[in-house]
Amino acid sequence: MRWSTTATFLFVFYCIEVGVFFLVAPWSSAWDRAVINLPFPALHDIYLESTFRGALSGFGLIHIVWGAHDLEQWLARRQKARDKKTPEGSQG
Repeated sequence: MRWSTTATFLFVFYCIEVGVFFLVAPWSSAWDRAVINLPFPALHDIYLESTFRGALSGFGLIHIVWGAHDLEQWLARRQKARDKKTPEGSQG
C-alpha cells in the first residue's frame, strides 16, 4: 500500500470520526457533565448555549461531508486506474 493511499484513508477516517463526535457529543448528557466540571465558570453558559452546540454540530457535519468527498474522489481515482489496466476489448 502506498503512502498516499494510507494518508487518504487516515484522513477520511479522521474526518468521519471527528464529524460524528462533533455532531453528537454537544447534545449528550456527557457534554453537560463535562462542561459543569470546567474550571472557568464564565464558559459554562457559552458551552451550554444551543447556538454554540449547533455550531459544533455544523462543524461536525462539514467534517463528515469532507471525508465522504475525499473517499469518493479516492474511489473514483482507484476505479479510473483499474479501468486503465483493463484491456479495451475485455469485460471484467
